[in-house]
Amino acid sequence: MKIWLGGCAVLLAVATQVLSQRPPAPVSKAFIEELVLANHILANEEVVDGYGHVSVRSPSNPNHYFLARAGAPALVTAAAITEYDLESNPVTNTSATGYTERFIHGEIYKARPDVMAVVHCHCPEVIPFANTSVLLQPMHHMGNFIGAGVPVFEIRNAGGETDMLIRTPALGRALAQTLGDKSAVLMRGHGAAIVASSLHVVVARAYYLNLNARLQLQAVQLGGKVTYLDSEESKKAVTDYERSWDSWKSKVTAK
Repeated sequence: MKIWLGGCAVLLAVATQVLSQRPPAPVSKAFIEELVLANHILANEEVVDGYGHVSVRSPSNPNHYFLARAGAPALVTAAAITEYDLESNPVTNTSATGYTERFIHGEIYKARPDVMAVVHCHCPEVIPFANTSVLLQPMHHMGNFIGAGVPVFEIRNAGGETDMLIRTPALGRALAQTLGDKSAVLMRGHGAAIVASSLHVVVARAYYLNLNARLQLQAVQLGGKVTYLDSEESKKAVTDYERSWDSWKSKVTAK
């Protein structure tokens, strides 16, 4: 039994290495355009500004992902989209400057095979919850995923005194560990990372995470008892966010 299990582990390691080293497979123009559109939507809805990024796992190689080269999300073009391996090394556009914090994406994809898309943002409304002991709680059904919990990443525990950026694979791994099996993680003094099983859903979660934080802050300021979604409501309030995506898409394509 031990020999059989050991052999399986070796075969899995070899298969993973082969997949990670094989040449990038071509992806459709529509796939790239969706990722460009996701960048533009996040910028238009003010989830990101000149900083922040969104990625999507390769549909043909789970050990690769696509992310724009470094630049403002509102200005991302198809030519800027770069394919990376899970070590966050570029396999296309190799001469382009990549985002410093691309390790957020690579390390989360390594840790979470279920994740197909990742957003990193500096959403201003989430910062108070990242920097205080006040927990972010689900305020409305569109933020139902928050009910499973949103942990806070303390970079000092992983890297000591830093410039707050996820500049290394080690810091990316520590962030992924704090995220665990949740849909989002707050980053003290920095922002958030959000994950989902599709590009459309991760964009929506990033938007509604920020909106939920704003609503919670407003409710607390009103005074009195705040009623949040309970655990069962959070589980039942599932939405695919496609109407939201269509609405956001119409605004950026009409420009």
